[in-house]
Amino acid sequence: MERHHPKKARTMTQVKRMPKKRYETELRRLQTELVALQQWVRATHSRVVIIFEGRDAAGKGSAIKRVSEYLNPRYARIVALPAPSQRDQSRWYYQRYVAHLPSAGEIVLMDRSWYNRAGVERVMGFCTDEQYERFMDQTPTFEQMLLDDGIILLKYWFSVSDMEQERRFRSRRDDPMRQWKLSDMDVQSISRWEDYSKAKDVMFDRTSTEASPWWTVESDDKRSSRINVMAHILSQIPYSHVPLPAVEIPPRPAPGGYERPPLHSQRYVPDYAATLTKK
Repeated sequence: MERHHPKKARTMTQVKRMPKKRYETELRRLQTELVALQQWVRATHSRVVIIFEGRDAAGKGSAIKRVSEYLNPRYARIVALPAPSQRDQSRWYYQRYVAHLPSAGEIVLMDRSWYNRAGVERVMGFCTDEQYERFMDQTPTFEQMLLDDGIILLKYWFSVSDMEQERRFRSRRDDPMRQWKLSDMDVQSISRWEDYSKAKDVMFDRTSTEASPWWTVESDDKRSSRINVMAHILSQIPYSHVPLPAVEIPPRPAPGGYERPPLHSQRYVPDYAATLTKK
C-alpha cells in the first residue's frame, strides 16, 4: 500500500469502509475482551508493552484511543514523549524509554517509541550515521533483554497510502479541533515519502526478529485497522478470563436526621444545557 505509484495510488473514494454498525458491534466485543485481558495482566503480574509506529496520519492515535478507552487508567498507560531535551540527548539513547516500561500488572501503549531514531531522526538528519548504526545494531539485543525479563512486547506499523495521507492532512488543516495534530514536520512526510519508505524498509529488515517481529496494519480504512489491531493484540497474548470478585452493594441506611445546608449557600454551575433546549 505504501509504495507510491501514480497509476495505482488509490483515492479515498476507492477505499471500502467497514460498515458502521458492524464496526461498532465488533468494537464493543473486542473492547470487552481487552478489559478481560487487562484483568489477566493484573492477576498474573504480567508486563505488556505495545508499540504503535507508522506514517504520519496513519491512525495510530485513534487506534490507541479505542484500545485504551475502557481500560483502567491506573494500570494502562499511554506514553507519547515530546522531542528529547538537551539532557535526554546526553543520555544513553534508550534511557528515557526505559523509565516508562511497565511494572507488574501494567500495560504500556507507546505512541511512537525508541524507533524514532530509525524513522524521523534518520530521515530528518536529527542523528548521526554513527548513532543510527549503533541503534540498528543494539535494538534487537535491547528488545531481547526485555523479552528475557518477561515483558510481552508487540510492535505495530500503521501503513497508509500516499493519497489517503494527504487527504487526512487536508482534513486536519481545515478542522479547528484537529489543527494541533498537523505540524511542518508532518507535512514534510509528503515530500520525503520515499525517504520514509526506505527508512521503514531498512528498519523492518534489521529489527524484525522471530522473537520480536513487526506487524503491519493496513489503515486506509480506520475502522478496519482498529478492529484488526485489537483482534491481533488479543490473539498474541495467551490470556484467560479471570473472574472479578463479587462486590456487594449494601442497602441504603435510613436517614439519621442530618440536615444539609440550604441550596442557596452553594455555588452551582449555570444550566447552559437548558438554554440549548429552549433554542
